[in-house]
Amino acid sequence: MTTVVRPIHFVRRGKSTKAVSAPDAAPKVLPRRVPRVARLMALAIHFDGMLRKGVVADQSELAQICDVTQPRITQIMNLLHLAPDIQEQILFLPATSNGRDPIHERLLRDLTHFMDWDRQRRKWSTILSRDELLALRC
Repeated sequence: MTTVVRPIHFVRRGKSTKAVSAPDAAPKVLPRRVPRVARLMALAIHFDGMLRKGVVADQSELAQICDVTQPRITQIMNLLHLAPDIQEQILFLPATSNGRDPIHERLLRDLTHFMDWDRQRRKWSTILSRDELLALRC
């Protein structure tokens, strides 16, 4: 690296002052995040793979490893009872940037109790329509 040393002379002509202002701050962009229910869905799929491969013996062992209660593991694993197309829609929910997620796992607990996928799909469509109405209202 080369350093050049030269004398510099600044001359101020007139008595005008120049106001220097900071550049306009760019609008704050909130970080976007994957909805929690989508992460839980992915976790349920991962846990199912671990159980199938024999990495863990059962859900109780899985609960111990994850340091959560066994009922919570059951709640997460119950997401696998949803129709495959609903699971896919959950995994691809749009990212959220502020506030609470519009669709959360607690809303889906009732869906997981229905073994009829058509009934699940009807209930899922009502959840989605309710969510869209809330988004329009805000």
